[in-house]
Amino acid sequence: MPLDPLAKRLLTMMAAAAPQARTRPSVEARRQSLAKLMQFARAEAPDVTASDGVLPGPGGELPYRLYSPTSAGARSPGFVFFHGGGLVAGNIATHDRIAAALAHATGCRLVSVDYRLAPEHRYPAAVDDAIAATEWVAREAETLGIDAERLVVGGDSAGATLAAIVCQEAAQIAGLSIAAQCLICPVLDFEEISPSREAFAEGHLIDRVTIEADLSDYLPEGLDAADPRISPLRATRLAGLPTTIIHTAEFDPMRDEGNAYARKLLAAGVSVEHVCHDGMVHNFHAMGAILPQAQLVLSQIGEQVRRAVEK
Repeated sequence: MPLDPLAKRLLTMMAAAAPQARTRPSVEARRQSLAKLMQFARAEAPDVTASDGVLPGPGGELPYRLYSPTSAGARSPGFVFFHGGGLVAGNIATHDRIAAALAHATGCRLVSVDYRLAPEHRYPAAVDDAIAATEWVAREAETLGIDAERLVVGGDSAGATLAAIVCQEAAQIAGLSIAAQCLICPVLDFEEISPSREAFAEGHLIDRVTIEADLSDYLPEGLDAADPRISPLRATRLAGLPTTIIHTAEFDPMRDEGNAYARKLLAAGVSVEHVCHDGMVHNFHAMGAILPQAQLVLSQIGEQVRRAVEK
């Protein structure tokens, strides 16, 4: 299908506001750009309350925000959420509306985690934080009002990278049981440039220059980008992973790696629900002020998660 007309209008507006010659953005510019983009999030969550706290991380305390639907019972399904932003940008504030909307749609008590960002904290800081946060939620489930046997781990964009890694490593973590993973426009392969990364390298919301800058800021020199703790698509042992929900977008540079992960998981016998959204761009789920499909996909994710945790 062609690019959605409303998405095309957004991209045209962004191109008009951008400098003619794209140069490597500074870290601060990258963070400001994401914060501005996330202002397009419009997602209704009238029944969700939020409270802030901190949890113990390997490098110190990590802030989190707990979202609770008013319909949640004493022990509701839980959702550990990791925000996007290339592992360089984003925080619980930029993704507040999306996190609240996911709590509303899924009926889960959702814990949005403020993991450490690069370049101040390079790999493996974010991965270590994600694993530690998920373990903490499982341990403290009763206090949080969460049923530890109905735990979902998910994220969008680079947050989905972390979610996928957590789920791959969960089998080796005593006492950690994950019912489902939810990956939205996931970034899963830093090793190989896919056809979609080539085709949509310019003018499709997130460009090659930004992706390369994020990777340079995140990954210390000399590391193998094919390591599954960096590129979860490269993992070879996928059997036994939890039920997986994957949403990709037709005009997203990261489309091919998300689609490929869905195929690999299915081949390994994992239960997968995968939707590639026609005409959409990266991060479309977070642009409800412009794209009606944003609310539709959040509602769809809600239905999928509810089915997964009730199996």
